[in-house]
Amino acid sequence: MTASTKAAAVGGRRTADGAADTAGGYRPPALQRVRTWFANRFAIIAAIVVLVYLFVPVAYTFVFSFNDYRKSNIVWNGDAGPTLKHWKNPCGAPGVCDALVTSLKVGSIATVVATILGTMLAFALVRHRFRGRSTSNVLIFIPMATPEIVLGASLLTIFVQGFSRFGLRLGFWTIVIAHIMFCISFVVVTVKARLQSLDPRLEEAAQDLYAGPGGTFWRVTFPLVLPGIVGAALLSFSLSFDDFIITNFVSGDETTFPKFVYVSYLRGIPAQANVIGFSMFVIAVALVIAGQVIGNSRRK
Repeated sequence: MTASTKAAAVGGRRTADGAADTAGGYRPPALQRVRTWFANRFAIIAAIVVLVYLFVPVAYTFVFSFNDYRKSNIVWNGDAGPTLKHWKNPCGAPGVCDALVTSLKVGSIATVVATILGTMLAFALVRHRFRGRSTSNVLIFIPMATPEIVLGASLLTIFVQGFSRFGLRLGFWTIVIAHIMFCISFVVVTVKARLQSLDPRLEEAAQDLYAGPGGTFWRVTFPLVLPGIVGAALLSFSLSFDDFIITNFVSGDETTFPKFVYVSYLRGIPAQANVIGFSMFVIAVALVIAGQVIGNSRRK
């Protein structure tokens, strides 16, 4: 019996790189096993890191909504401990609920108008051929690609130099007009993607079954496009509610919730703003989960 045979009989032999080759086969070195383990789980690790990075500000907002502060809500008051008084009275800070109501009104009006106009424009761009169609597709992306500070300054000039002649002053309606303008692009892009993914044979089958253009649209096309329209509407409302830069240019004396938070930062953001902000986050997450559940049930 040779030396190598004796080593294998005892329980394993050593290869040239020093790794043990047991009866189960070649065993890679420790460093290689670590690399393999990390490569197999890289996507999960990256996802966890990104989620932690995203939710740290949300956790800060939630925690500091319980802060029993006196002057500033930037530093935690460890002596007093957490309190629920801000959750019991979210409107305790002067002006916070008025700003919230203004943002909700602006977001609702801008979402409805932008969704209707953007959906019609998306149908026109996808289903019809007309002169200037390619140019229109390019122009749709301009509000999305333009920096908000440039867009806000341009709108301010238009409102002050142009619309003021017709009696329109900076305030609620200038905010609404500005939000509709930049929300339309996102609606068009979202609905277009949904329309382009539809199977045209479904509409052809409806027409073969003697459905007219109106019946085909309301019974086949619209139900299929509706998830994209709802998603575009939710995106528009989120963009409108969160917008600060453009709003700050065209709002005049009107105060939205983001503008209230920015102005309050100089003297310390009140905990009531944290309560409202975290509540809006929870509502948004609940809507997303509800949409996923409804979508899964419909597919089943």
